[in-house]
Amino acid sequence: MIVSLVPAVADAGDTAWLLSASALVLLMAPGLALFYGGMVRSKSVLNMMMMTVGAAAVILVLWTLVGYSLAFGDDVGGGLVGNPLQYAGLGQLLGEGANGASPVPLILLAAFEGLFGVITGALISGAIADRAKFTSWLVYVGAWTVLVYAPVAHWVFDFSSGHHVGGWLANRVGLVDFAGGTAVEICSGASALALALVLGPRIGFGREPMRPHNLTYVMLGAGLLWFGWFGFNAGSALGATHKAAVVFVTTLLAGASGIIGWLVVERRRDSSLTSFGAASGLVAGLVAITPSCGSVSPIGALVMGAVAGAVCCLAVGLKYRFGYDDSLDVVGVHLVGGLVGTLGIGLLATDLAPTAVSGLFYGGGVSQLGRQAIGALTVLVYAFVVSALLGLAIERTIGFRIHRDHEMGGIDLAAHAETAYDLHAMTTGRASGHGILASLTAHREEPS
Repeated sequence: MIVSLVPAVADAGDTAWLLSASALVLLMAPGLALFYGGMVRSKSVLNMMMMTVGAAAVILVLWTLVGYSLAFGDDVGGGLVGNPLQYAGLGQLLGEGANGASPVPLILLAAFEGLFGVITGALISGAIADRAKFTSWLVYVGAWTVLVYAPVAHWVFDFSSGHHVGGWLANRVGLVDFAGGTAVEICSGASALALALVLGPRIGFGREPMRPHNLTYVMLGAGLLWFGWFGFNAGSALGATHKAAVVFVTTLLAGASGIIGWLVVERRRDSSLTSFGAASGLVAGLVAITPSCGSVSPIGALVMGAVAGAVCCLAVGLKYRFGYDDSLDVVGVHLVGGLVGTLGIGLLATDLAPTAVSGLFYGGGVSQLGRQAIGALTVLVYAFVVSALLGLAIERTIGFRIHRDHEMGGIDLAAHAETAYDLHAMTTGRASGHGILASLTAHREEPS
């Protein structure tokens, strides 16, 4: 994300675009809930959706209280973290005079950035589907927002301007990450891998089929994600500009070629072309173009998306080879796709694109590839280590994994006293409220 605060007053057109883009990013949350909800078994769909909703609630509250300050406050730690008190509560951004040199209201920018955190945190939940305590998940995602996402966002997204000092990867290393290949995709994928290892595999993983229960949800969720991704990427231009138009087009094309890349591999490997594969390929292409959308040409976007679709299709099978249960392929799609897009800038970037950097294939040598590798590796290691420590701390204190019986019976009943589908025939004309309540209560999640 390129934040360039040049002397200007808040521009009505740019503000209108960022308002719209923020709403599009918010739409990605229900899109992700449907996408993930369709991928799990019917006994887990409500819990999967609630993990996204719960993450949104917790992250937005903490982002308002301290997260935005940690990410975008004046640096107080050698490029590692912003001043946690500078914008605490966001009350300092209420007046128009608080915008300073920004062409958009800073309070709107704070909300836009907070929605990025929502999607990043919610993505992690897919790796631990079917087996995590909901209350423990909320504790984890809150701590993760403060300790992992906000500092990484400072490193990657907070550019120095005037007297403001930003993060080290963006300003010292020269990492190019237009909309979050490192801060969103690699960060969520590495965190997901850590949690999957901490919680261990689902009961029956590798032995029993765990097929998506509703592919219609998956396709609908993928479509909403594609729609919302225009706000995610083009919104990061922070204005209704030519830059936003270029990013809009590269995002569109990478999503399309991601579908094709995944289906080509699927066809050669499995002799089939599935809706699940098309939806997954779409997301893989969008993941890869997230960091590179402002750096590549339309042809570069097609290549980036196709490569990501193919590589991620192969990568999702690694969990069976290495024995980690990444339930909904967060590692295979978001971590691997984020690496493809981030490192791909060092190869496919053209100085004619908005970020004006050249990759190896456009005469830029290997220097930018090196910068991209430093950023990707740093975020991957930091997110993995801190997420693993958080997961272990929660597991050994309040417990992170649900009881075996609840996992077998269905986490929806155990955690939420609800089921997504009423498939039980009534034996009488009127149900007994006391009987239903007793049945649901018996299946509630065990207290921590």
